This record gives sequence, C-alpha cells and structure tokens, in this order.
Amino acid sequence: MTEILWLGRGGQGAFTAAKLLGAAYSAKGEEYFALAFPSFGPERRGAPVRAFTKLDSKPVLDRSETEKADYIIILDETLYSEGLGAMLRDGGKILINSKSRTGENIIAFDGNSLAAELKLPTANTVMLGFLSAVSGKVSEEEICFSIDNYMPEKIREKNKLAIRRTIEEASE
Repeated sequence: MTEILWLGRGGQGAFTAAKLLGAAYSAKGEEYFALAFPSFGPERRGAPVRAFTKLDSKPVLDRSETEKADYIIILDETLYSEGLGAMLRDGGKILINSKSRTGENIIAFDGNSLAAELKLPTANTVMLGFLSAVSGKVSEEEICFSIDNYMPEKIREKNKLAIRRTIEEASE
C-alpha cells in the first residue's frame, strides 16, 4: 500500500487534493483502490489540517491515520518540521510548497507562484500535479478525469491547467 500524508491549513484544500488523488488512482481500473480522509477537529480556517490518501491493489479497509508515509505533501511551508523525516518510510519523499527548502528526502516546488499566476486561491492542485510528476502514481489524464468528476464546473479548467503546467515544469 502507498500512503500519502497531506499537511495544510484549513481552507488550503488538503482534503480536496487527497480526494482527487484517490479518485484519479481508482480511475485507473478495477484493480486500483483508494481511500482518502481528513483529520481535523473544530478548528477554524487557517488551523493545521492533515489529510490522508491510501492507494492499493486491493480494497483499502484500514482507516487509521498514516504513521509512516511514502510521500508527505506540505501545502504551507510553515508546517514543515525536522520531525517529519521520521514519518517517512525508507525511500519516502517530502514534497514541499517552497521556493528554496532543501534537505534529505525533501523536494521543493514553488506551488504558490504558479497558483498565483493561474489565479488559483490555493496551491493544492499544483502540489497534486507535482506528486504525479515525482511519483508516477497517477497520470495527468487520470487527475483531470477526477477534477471533471469532483470539482465544480467553474473551476475545473484552471485546476486542470495547474496540473498540466506543474507536470511540465517538474519534468524540465
């Protein structure tokens, strides 16, 4: 099973990205299963939020929070801490929305700048595209399919463009 931990703040769309990833993975075929769920309490907008996506070749029945992730995606750079490395499986990666953050197992991508350029309020789909480029777990087409099926029509095209642009930039 591949496990992904999303770290963001309320209103940044961490759970939306987790759900889109799960839907994209499930769209691959009958032998692809996913589960996405959030973890937050009565916090308000801006409070830290965790979301999880679990991907497997059999139905995902484990609804517990991820303790060791293959990927940790950080939507807000201020949520990074040195202790996150201990939450990675061997070979795992931290994908961080940052201009310059570096370190062992850390790959930075400036999602905020691309989101601003595309007039998106958050970088959640940008970072989903970055995960796609780094991991190969889902394709651009599969993510766009999930966007078409789970996002309101008025924001689909901008978000699909964010996916395309991120994958292109990350592949350069």
